Amino acid sequence: MNIRSTRGLVAGLAAIAAALSFAACGSPAASTAPSGSGAAPAPSDQPAATEPVTLTWWHNATADPGKKLWEDVAKEFEQAHPGVTIEVTGYQNEELQRTLIPQALQAGGDAAPDVFMVWPGGEVRSQAEAGYLKDLTTPAADTIATLGGTVKPWEVDGKQYALPFTFSIEGMWYNKDLFAKVGITTPPTTLPELNDAVAKLKAIKVAPIAVGAGDLWPAGHWWYQMAIHACSTQTLQTAIPALDFSDPCWVEAGKLLQQFVATEPFQDGWLASSSQQGADSSAGLIANGKAAMELMGGWNAGTIGSLAPDTDGDGNGDIPEFLGWFPMVSIPGTAGDPSIAMGGGDGWGVYQDAPDVAVDFVQYLVSDDVQKRFAAIGGGIPANPAGQEGLTDPSLQAIATGLSNASYVQLWLDSALGPDFGTPLNQAIVNLMGGKGTPEDIVTALKDTAAAQ
Repeated sequence: MNIRSTRGLVAGLAAIAAALSFAACGSPAASTAPSGSGAAPAPSDQPAATEPVTLTWWHNATADPGKKLWEDVAKEFEQAHPGVTIEVTGYQNEELQRTLIPQALQAGGDAAPDVFMVWPGGEVRSQAEAGYLKDLTTPAADTIATLGGTVKPWEVDGKQYALPFTFSIEGMWYNKDLFAKVGITTPPTTLPELNDAVAKLKAIKVAPIAVGAGDLWPAGHWWYQMAIHACSTQTLQTAIPALDFSDPCWVEAGKLLQQFVATEPFQDGWLASSSQQGADSSAGLIANGKAAMELMGGWNAGTIGSLAPDTDGDGNGDIPEFLGWFPMVSIPGTAGDPSIAMGGGDGWGVYQDAPDVAVDFVQYLVSDDVQKRFAAIGGGIPANPAGQEGLTDPSLQAIATGLSNASYVQLWLDSALGPDFGTPLNQAIVNLMGGKGTPEDIVTALKDTAAAQ
């Protein structure tokens, strides 16, 4: 994969930062789609393929209901487009995003999927500059207009290289029953209140917070949150595009995390735990009532549901009724904005050499109907404003509200910085959390990676 230039990264991320500075009145969650509008026409209204063609589609839904939804959607498109066959494959998220897609794109040709998930920020820029992605600016112009501001993080130098299907902020997923058991009537809003909740939950022998540090990035997000609260919004807006980590707030973030980890808030064996695979993963512990909280993005409702006990006999897991969500707490005494949030999303990209009908397919994937169904199964917050009508889960509705109330939304730090930063940054964070690193080591990892760009 070609390494993007620092100048290109700065320009792209500056645009992203501007696009993600959502005021409550202008956030995607607060937008309203015109009556009857849609991100793409219904498949029956789209032109049929004139000759047989097969599309390969890679996504990260490995369990129902998400897996079944995507299979159904592929069949619908095939029926509306005689001659089109879609080979649908779901992979575990980490394997897909970190290994399979990069390797397939580098191999090129038939090895590359025609339609696949693309992260915003540094990843979409890297893939676009390497020539892997089809420019969707003109062929998907109407869809782009309908999606609104959420498309910006997948824009590179004024061109659109992927269409977002979900965008949300992360926060704390929690067990309302366990909170009630220890007398917590209102979710924490500050770090001291979170520390108090941790102490109360430990007193009843419950793991206060689950984290899948074995996957690195879920633990990394704890430092990300400390950083966006330790640093001012102005610092985030200038330092990240410039790859300048000289402000003392970056070291302060590590010290805050060190202090928090010292309270022993996590489950036994958290350093080796998976985040999303199996009953012993961090999401599985929440699903089975063995842990009280988890810091995670909007997709977590569906993940927890897929790991929860089946209570209605339909063969699928069910989103537990005890599940709730609240925004990440603020940290008094720091330079960060108390109402700042961190978030991001997933988009659908089209391989440069894919058949043109693949562009029609990704537009169908973000159409009103599909996005409403995606919302209804708890898959996340739809990027298409009209799709948010399908949100029925109270937790996802709370995330949509939290997004609209955020003073500023910082793109996931590993996404904003680019694909080269994720592993060294997250590893340095896990080292600190495990007692084998320092706050300064994290900053060193950032500086060393930046110097190699």
